[in-house]
Amino acid sequence: MRRPIVVGNWKMNLNHREATYCVQKLAWILRDANFDYRTCDVVVLPPFTSIRSVQVLAEADNLKIAYGAQAVAATSQGAFTGDVSADMLAALDCSYVIVGHSERRKYHPEDDATLVDETRAILTAGMHPILCVGESYDERKQGIELEYAVGQVNDVTRDLSDDEVSRMLIAYEPVWAIGTGMVANSQTAQDAAHAIREHLASSFSTEVAERVRILYGGSVNSKNASQLMTQAKDMDGFLVGGASLDPDEFSAIVRLTQKAAKQR
Repeated sequence: MRRPIVVGNWKMNLNHREATYCVQKLAWILRDANFDYRTCDVVVLPPFTSIRSVQVLAEADNLKIAYGAQAVAATSQGAFTGDVSADMLAALDCSYVIVGHSERRKYHPEDDATLVDETRAILTAGMHPILCVGESYDERKQGIELEYAVGQVNDVTRDLSDDEVSRMLIAYEPVWAIGTGMVANSQTAQDAAHAIREHLASSFSTEVAERVRILYGGSVNSKNASQLMTQAKDMDGFLVGGASLDPDEFSAIVRLTQKAAKQR
């Protein structure tokens, strides 16, 4: 059984003080609900400037909430102003790092070779890459959404080993659903997750395909999480954007995901 996981991508929100309060409140809500972290992983991805504060809080209070980063440099060190390396993130005990989010692809153009290097850097540093894939509205109108998403997965994973791919997570995030309020229905999410898993099985092995956790992202909230998780059988959780900034809303998504996973 793949353990469900809910990841909160804070994007460029919450300074280090706000981040501390947000994680504290999230932990309190889940504690009061007797949440069992052994049945569902909970992850937050703060901005770079807030990661250290989250680390200190997590260590001091022995929190079970994991954390990571939203981006990483492809290089390890050197004269790369503004970049942050995988080794730096690992030194902060980060567990997860996003690769290839559509906003990074749009505003910080990253080609396939760069994404592969970033993925390798994350894996080498002992962390888990969360590879984001998904079509725009144009690709969807053309009816090539599944081929497009699978192609993005293939572009990054084709030269990786079975072990490396097994340590990855893949987030299907249709670009047209990110921050728009529109959300893919359960069948769309399932079709994408199934196509990705079938690709991994044919390109690597059934064992690898069964180990990789596939997430859905794109306007996820507590109103749609339960149905998506219950009906999309190949999906293992969510990459949550704006809703993750509200501890009450995010904790509701986490608990609904946990419950729905048990009912499948």
